[in-house]
Amino acid sequence: MTVQSGENGVTPPGGPGVPGAPDPRRRVRRRDRHGRGLRGRLVPPGVPLYRTRAQQFDDMVLDAVARLEPRWEAELAHVEFAVQEVPEAEELADDSSPLPLARVVPGSADPRNPGQPAAPARIVVYRRPLMARAEDDDELSDLVFGVVVEEFASVLGLDPETIDPGYREGFD
Repeated sequence: MTVQSGENGVTPPGGPGVPGAPDPRRRVRRRDRHGRGLRGRLVPPGVPLYRTRAQQFDDMVLDAVARLEPRWEAELAHVEFAVQEVPEAEELADDSSPLPLARVVPGSADPRNPGQPAAPARIVVYRRPLMARAEDDDELSDLVFGVVVEEFASVLGLDPETIDPGYREGFD
């Protein structure tokens, strides 16, 4: 019978009852207390599962913007996109309006050159309210795209169907 309780499965010198050998009655303790499994992620860095939910959500927003880029590249160059966990307290002061999913921060014009903005418009997408409305990642991705299209349309002063002709198809 071989006892492999040493480091890396190496059998320690000697055997039971020999000085320096482990006591076979003594259990080796692992970091699996209370039967809840191993600690930490079981996925190595670099694998898609290693990304946090917040990072995955950021990727969904970037994918939504990338879907608009072929047609609206010039207009997107003047818009910044940001992700925030939840709306600011000032936005939630009015209980009569629904919880916002995103907001637009208008850009400011450059006083020396009014045609060129000093600060671009910014679309802020709220992660938690959107995640609460979606049942899975596919639905969340569609919802994020819809919100990005709506807010981008409001920045340009256009109808969302003009931005994305298939905009309403996902909502039927």
